[in-house]
Amino acid sequence: MFSKEEAAQLRKLFWTSFGKSFPRKWLLYNTKIKGFAFKFVADRKKAMVCLDIDHPEEIANELLFDQMISLKVLLETELPEVIFDDAYELESGKIIHRIYVPFDKKFSIYNKNTWRDCYEFYMETMPKFELFFYEYEDFINQAI
Repeated sequence: MFSKEEAAQLRKLFWTSFGKSFPRKWLLYNTKIKGFAFKFVADRKKAMVCLDIDHPEEIANELLFDQMISLKVLLETELPEVIFDDAYELESGKIIHRIYVPFDKKFSIYNKNTWRDCYEFYMETMPKFELFFYEYEDFINQAI
């Protein structure tokens, strides 16, 4: 087991190593849609690429998720393993809409031997997610 400081250092090293190994400007929060952001997730048991829908206005939140549901079949052609979760619980206990692709191999942010495969998963998956967004951005924006 790691101390809090060691665990924090490993998490920081994971993300800085990813950024140095694969320098690229990602879309992430720059979607220009409030409460609509792409994220990389990595923790002690799992990794994933996500699209989080967490608009502060509940109606806009639902409309954005419904708009993505209407595109589900199209997204599945690019990312067949994508999961749509209308009630994903974050570690904080907050419930959001999350559309995500899980990393299907063993992973722990605390095990450096699993990092390379995760980085490759990120590099393969996130560009497909971003390209999908750019292709349907105008349609998604119509929701709100």
